[in-house]
Amino acid sequence: MDPIDDLLATMKIEDARYVRVDARAPWGISFPPRDLARLVLISSGSCRLVADTLAGPQRLEANDCFLVRAGVSFTLQDTTGSEVVDCDGLVSQAPGNSARVGGDGELTRIVSSRFAFDAVAAEPLFALLPPLFRLNLDHTSSHLLRTTFDLIARESAAGGLGGGFIMSRLSDVLFVQALRSCCADVGGGTVGWIAALRDPQLAIAMRELHADLAHPWTVDELARKAGMSRSAFAASFKEKTGDTPLGYLTSWRMYRVKVLLRETPLSVQEIAVRVGYDTGSALSRAFSAREGVTPGGWRKRMDTASRQGAMADATAP
Repeated sequence: MDPIDDLLATMKIEDARYVRVDARAPWGISFPPRDLARLVLISSGSCRLVADTLAGPQRLEANDCFLVRAGVSFTLQDTTGSEVVDCDGLVSQAPGNSARVGGDGELTRIVSSRFAFDAVAAEPLFALLPPLFRLNLDHTSSHLLRTTFDLIARESAAGGLGGGFIMSRLSDVLFVQALRSCCADVGGGTVGWIAALRDPQLAIAMRELHADLAHPWTVDELARKAGMSRSAFAASFKEKTGDTPLGYLTSWRMYRVKVLLRETPLSVQEIAVRVGYDTGSALSRAFSAREGVTPGGWRKRMDTASRQGAMADATAP
């Protein structure tokens, strides 16, 4: 299994929403921090992007696109000093999937999709990405992303039967395509598991490992899968990923443990067997060494956070 497929399969992308905003100068829109990722495309026109995570304001032109991690706020304006409105209020007052803002000046069209997903499962990927990541639409994968944006826009305009369902599924595809474009950019010239996937021999071993995390892998066996000597494989793997092969395996097992603790009622012993540990005690020792808390303690902490989040959503205006 490809590590990217492995990760996306456990992320449970849901609640994907799409909106198109026609902004005429003067205008400004603030996007407050949310437990959601956002993908924004400047379809036409231009604007100014401001975010605390950026060194300074950036000018965006038509076809510029960026992905924003959950919890990051940013503002779009036609120019400095324009009045800013909150995006949530703007969208809630607009019919369908379109909104208008500003005066009667030059038009900038913004397309935005937001996505909810399991942040725990997404941790291995989003840990490699900056809070706000500008996508290079020159990549082939990014051309496909723009095509999906266009398909969503056409489906929205058509207003046909089942349009909402189709747009939701296309938005899921849009997010995956955006992540793929991010991976293409992040993987070049950096250290990490995405960069290692660019090495044909290492990639073979990594796919075998992800296909069966519970297998008792050894460095010798992984090296054979890659068609390399043990020493050459270990050295190349460490150079590309920044971790040893078995350290990498342990990290992904821990990611999988977190997902299972959060999403299933399985016991620690049952989870241990699924991820390659002989006993629940062995898993607990490995998990505690990595996370500073036992699997049971981590599960309770996540359950408490989930209940508090649900209560906040229920009382929100």
